[in-house]
Amino acid sequence: MSADPVGAEPEDLDRVDAAVQSVALEHLVQRAAALVTPGGRALLGIAGAPGSGKSTLAEALVTALGDAAVLVPMDGFHLADPELARLGRAQRKGAPDTFDAAGYVHLLRRLRDRTDEVVYVPVFVREQEQAVAGALPVHRDVPLVVTEGNYLLAEGPFAPVRELLTESWYVDLAPELRVPRLIARHVAHGRPPAQAERWVLDSDERNARLVEATRGRADLVLQLLA
Repeated sequence: MSADPVGAEPEDLDRVDAAVQSVALEHLVQRAAALVTPGGRALLGIAGAPGSGKSTLAEALVTALGDAAVLVPMDGFHLADPELARLGRAQRKGAPDTFDAAGYVHLLRRLRDRTDEVVYVPVFVREQEQAVAGALPVHRDVPLVVTEGNYLLAEGPFAPVRELLTESWYVDLAPELRVPRLIARHVAHGRPPAQAERWVLDSDERNARLVEATRGRADLVLQLLA
């Protein structure tokens, strides 16, 4: 499936605070809402490299849609730090094999099938750097589930995700804009600046290259220019 690239000029998308301005957001909200069939449920996936703005876009969409949508981040399926330490993967947290991919796939199937009155979703709490189980209820009558994460379009254990999505979007942002924002995020959550920069350049950017290789599998590519 070919990607549909959409360029966004600075006046359309304000990337200073990663907030989508009303004109651009209105178009995307309409596209997201149109995915839902009467009485059904659609799953919209938003992928992108770390720091690209995919989480902010997903949150903006769900806020605009109100009770018609719910946000289910992939980050809730981070393996816990003690398990990462046991596996020797603590210094690679955020890499594909530091997530419970099978658990995430199973959750998406439950959400798609709507056989349960309510599905409880784990949520990653950034201040704790840990996932909290059962933190978010998703009720059967919510017609749109927006899910976002790095590896929605990846192969391997994440491969089933793409087919479970009604539509997939990829948020693209130039590294010279994305990397400083990502470093600032780590600093804001308690890492010393030098450590934050080292983590981003050694770990996050390695993961970013894996994510960028999946860009062509998206139905829509949002190319953010500023």
